[in-house]
Amino acid sequence: MSAASTSFPPVEEQLRIILRGVEKVVPQEELAKKLAKSRETGTPLRVKYGIDPTGIDVHLGHTVPLRKLRQFQELGHQAVLIIGNFTAMVGDPSGRDQARAKRLSAEDVEANARDYLHQVGKVIDLSKTEIHRNGEWFSKMNFADILTLCSKVTVAQLLTRDDFAKRYANQSPIFLHECLYPIMQAWDSVEIKSDIELGGTEQLYSFMLARDLQRDQGLEQQIGVMSPILVGLDGKLRMGKSLGNYIGIAESPLDMMKKFMQIPDDVMKMYFELLTDIPLEEVSALLTGHPKLAKQRLASEVISQYHVPSAGAEAIQQWEAQVSAGALPTEIESVVLDSALITNGTVQAAHLLKNTGLCATTSDARRLIAQGGAYFGEDLQTITAHDQPIPVSHGLLLKAGKKRYVRISLPS
Repeated sequence: MSAASTSFPPVEEQLRIILRGVEKVVPQEELAKKLAKSRETGTPLRVKYGIDPTGIDVHLGHTVPLRKLRQFQELGHQAVLIIGNFTAMVGDPSGRDQARAKRLSAEDVEANARDYLHQVGKVIDLSKTEIHRNGEWFSKMNFADILTLCSKVTVAQLLTRDDFAKRYANQSPIFLHECLYPIMQAWDSVEIKSDIELGGTEQLYSFMLARDLQRDQGLEQQIGVMSPILVGLDGKLRMGKSLGNYIGIAESPLDMMKKFMQIPDDVMKMYFELLTDIPLEEVSALLTGHPKLAKQRLASEVISQYHVPSAGAEAIQQWEAQVSAGALPTEIESVVLDSALITNGTVQAAHLLKNTGLCATTSDARRLIAQGGAYFGEDLQTITAHDQPIPVSHGLLLKAGKKRYVRISLPS
């Protein structure tokens, strides 16, 4: 064994850490070879993760690949973070069945990027991270360069992407600038000489395109390491702010705790595996016990990653005090809300109370509201008018009278 190899853990140990919570590695057989060569030569692998700063709230879904990037860092490899200031102005079409109506300005993207980096610094070690904005190379390209890059990809290849294929079949518009997105993402891998790229399974096309472009440039081809999509508080749809089913890492520990206690029991294993480092054997033992205790342990582990180490335990105490004081019952019925009732993200108060079963009729709901006995939200705000538009999201708490509670579940 060379002296260089001692700077990295054995390949088997690295694989055990890297493959936890990973859904797919493409090509699977090349990962161990890359790790072995890296260990033998003492050369860190260049591990790429790209983010488009289209918003400023980092939630737990975003942390899944970021935590994987941190694991590579801790194993001695080089984290390379791409801030997609140019791709953000195009807009990622992955998983979307329609074009984004509004493109972001360069100023908006840069402001978001600064805030993103502040939040991302809670997950990865920015002092040991190589950070690039992809405008470093795309801003220098002329039209001839763009034509050369586009000549490497066929329209037929682009239409193999699920999102484009669905839109084409539905005769929904696909704008030319959107077709550039996967090509730009792939070219990022060429520019930074990526060995590994991290992301979700919906990024497979771009990851494979990057391999083709790297091969054309005489570079070693990258490997795609893809994690599953973290579901949100509803246990069905991907976590996202637009769906109201997310937990943000900048939220207060108590607010995070309240949301963790809402998640369905059957998604806890996924959350433990993707969001914590608790050994899976211990996770299995936790899941055979009481769900409440398992959720508290899960919440405590995650909260303490993004706040002070004692924050998780303190959040449990605060939550228990609220429940013990009668603020909330330990078990609250979940009611699926008919999507036809929702207009611009809201439902009129009387209709909401009636259709969640808290009141038998709309007239009963009007009387309850007039008496000041209807409430919504975690802070139980009083509903003041029968036609008051109540913003609805997954997990919204409703209360009628002194003891009747429900939480809203949005249809899938």
